[in-house]
Amino acid sequence: MTNENINPASLAKPSGFSHGTKAGNTVYLGGQTAMDATGAIVAGGIVEQFTQSFSNVLETLREAGGRPDDLVSVTIYLIDVADYQRHGREIGRVWRELTGSAHYPAMAGVGVTALWQPEALIEIQAVAVISQ
Repeated sequence: MTNENINPASLAKPSGFSHGTKAGNTVYLGGQTAMDATGAIVAGGIVEQFTQSFSNVLETLREAGGRPDDLVSVTIYLIDVADYQRHGREIGRVWRELTGSAHYPAMAGVGVTALWQPEALIEIQAVAVISQ
């Protein structure tokens, strides 16, 4: 089986990684921070950064031919777990707006001490299986 790198033109150009890799009908969505198309982390707090990070994940998934309901696993890496929890209702609303549903795959939230970009508060990694 040949793996296909998925790098949407609408996202910042990757260097040393791919935004996603498609292997058969499985899409491995690389860790996405709140980087905009210019490569800068968006301004604001955890809600704004969640919105951009998850939008990047979904854009990569769409580029691979998938849709939000194809997500089977999502891992969210957080600098401040308590801040994420405080904004849980807002983040849930953003999730529903971006996916168009309340479909939630297997998920994990992991507290970390640092992410690659110092100003990043969140990074989201996911796996999707595209329906045949």
